[in-house]
Amino acid sequence: MNTIQQEKVIVIDFGGQYNQLVARRVRECQVYCEIWSYKTPLDKIREMNPKGIILTGGPNSVYLEGAASAPKELFEMGIPVLGLCYGAQLMMHVLGGKVERAPEREYGRTKVILDPVPSPLYERFPSTMTCWMSHNDYISQLAPGFEVTAHTDNCPVASAQCVEKNLYAIQYHPEVLHTEFGKQILSHFVLDVCECAGDWRMDDFAEQQIEAIRSKVGSGKVLCALSGGVDSSVAAVLLSRAVGKNLTCVFVDHGLLRKDEGDLVESVFGNDGPYDLNFIRINAQDRFYVRLAGVTEPERKRRIIGEEFIRVFEEVAHQIGAVDYLVQGTIYPDVVESGLGGESAVIKSHHNVGGLPDLVDFKEIIEPLRDLFKDEVRKVGLHLGIPEDLVLRQPFPGPGLGIRIIGDITAEKVKMVQNADAIFREEMKEAGLERGADQYFAALTNVRSVGVMGDERTYDYAIALRSVNTVDFMTADVTEIPYSVLKKVMTRIVNEVDHVNRVFYDITSKPPGTIEYE
Repeated sequence: MNTIQQEKVIVIDFGGQYNQLVARRVRECQVYCEIWSYKTPLDKIREMNPKGIILTGGPNSVYLEGAASAPKELFEMGIPVLGLCYGAQLMMHVLGGKVERAPEREYGRTKVILDPVPSPLYERFPSTMTCWMSHNDYISQLAPGFEVTAHTDNCPVASAQCVEKNLYAIQYHPEVLHTEFGKQILSHFVLDVCECAGDWRMDDFAEQQIEAIRSKVGSGKVLCALSGGVDSSVAAVLLSRAVGKNLTCVFVDHGLLRKDEGDLVESVFGNDGPYDLNFIRINAQDRFYVRLAGVTEPERKRRIIGEEFIRVFEEVAHQIGAVDYLVQGTIYPDVVESGLGGESAVIKSHHNVGGLPDLVDFKEIIEPLRDLFKDEVRKVGLHLGIPEDLVLRQPFPGPGLGIRIIGDITAEKVKMVQNADAIFREEMKEAGLERGADQYFAALTNVRSVGVMGDERTYDYAIALRSVNTVDFMTADVTEIPYSVLKKVMTRIVNEVDHVNRVFYDITSKPPGTIEYE
């Protein structure tokens, strides 16, 4: 179930690593934005009636045979187009310019010099700014009708424009935080060039979705997959507002939750809680452990967990009678990382996206948050009156600790991770860092090594601690946790958690890593 918007900007993906970030930056301008593959037919793009089009970066060279391309007609529809990096080169290539291998490639922070040419993208900007470059090719000749608006010492065309046709090409990446004034540049394109109203609001979204769901479902029965995480919690309350007691929320305790998480979820959403929900708790720990026994491959784990979830829901649906719709807390990053939103490679499958078994016995799946990024989901939750402590709580993946245990899963390993994670969270809170990091957790590595505890030799596991700061969960930097806190966490884990004799702190950013391990 997708949200219908009166105005939107579309991002056409050519396989760039920042595709979601581009869309996120547009939404920060309060303009709705979607990502589509470069293979999307031109007629479909026309049907969407976008106010603007943004072409992303990509890993190829536009002049090579078989490279991702776009028809010339895309630039002749009268819709403003902004090309970024590969998108800029493609615009020039298709419209009669020339792109060649650069004598010197540019990568990283680069000084960009604005040319003395009026441009709506650079209005009231200084004459120089620092931008993020990442290219091996360069625009050696402009397409007819274009003029240069910025350059660098090594790149004669850092940006160009054809104002008459509302076409703009930028060689650098305005979407990344490393680029000065990047957000303003995108804002100028979206609000000034495309003339978008900038009225995309989460409170409006929530009320529109409630009405759309109510109209769609009518008197039908709805089953909601409630994990207790932010996404499913917001989805559950949204559906409750729309259909009331026609909604049944099923919470499956698959034995892969954080320590005491199951009881916490029941205390908040159970039938004695503050929400008017039909709540059913299913304790299925043993069932999931049996299915996962001996499985080590991450994607197979995810699919097994997702399939077993659906089987449980089907069984509950049969027990409570006819159920017409299944609700899931899928969000936009789930969709794109599963390879369904653009041209980027599949990063990881999500148990609630595109991987459902063939025998799902519901009319339709409703995903009211499918179009939203994580921070947008939180805004919807706050608008719906969900307590801040719940809305701003730590994200938790649908497959749970199954993807925080590298290798095979056993009940003993689950307990190790639960205890280590609880210690980490307790000490972060004690140090006043609970809200200073956007996501933090403990994971069990598949590394075993020799240690000494007391006078005895051990051969036990290593726990990895992970903590990141992020705006949109598409990129992330490591949290700079004081060494004294890390040391205290380490001491407690090796002393209090059985079969653990080492603790690591993972300082990898995203990219190149992901936030989770599997």
